[in-house]
Amino acid sequence: MSRLYLIRHGKPASAWGEADADPGLDDAGAEQAGAARDLLLSLPVAERPTRVVSSPLRRCRETAQPTADALGVALEIDPRVGEIPTPASVAHADRPAWLRNAFAGSWGAIEGDLDYDAWRRGVAAALAARGDAAVFSHYVAINAVISVLEGHDHVMSFRPDHASITTLETDGQTLTLVGKGREASTGVL
Repeated sequence: MSRLYLIRHGKPASAWGEADADPGLDDAGAEQAGAARDLLLSLPVAERPTRVVSSPLRRCRETAQPTADALGVALEIDPRVGEIPTPASVAHADRPAWLRNAFAGSWGAIEGDLDYDAWRRGVAAALAARGDAAVFSHYVAINAVISVLEGHDHVMSFRPDHASITTLETDGQTLTLVGKGREASTGVL
């Protein structure tokens, strides 16, 4: 079995729903990215990631880059571990309300033009195919994976804090939850 580390991005410079649809990290987020790197590098060599994968969004790339630099590897971009797709009918300014509504229910009940149950399973499948990697992703995508692994349909399974590291194992096809990362003391906002 290979270790896989699923890391939520650091604190972004702006919250979701604000003018910047793809913000980078603020100063606290940059510090969190460094702390995640340091924790991953402190692992025993046999458990340390050898690859670094990121969502295409800037806040994830900026969180992942210090780890990739420290390991001397190229940052791999994988949209399959990206943010939950917003329906085309939902304006950027309305995304926060759409997400809050989604958080309150099940994957099969999320309103939109996509099969969100299939999306969450796709995120988990993308991770299962990776081994010995640090994967930098998003709050909702991490919840998607946790819900698959725990065998339930609730969108909100876990409140991963910024730069929280959830540990998984994979044999290349199956994922196993080893341990959830640090939870936020407040909501996703």
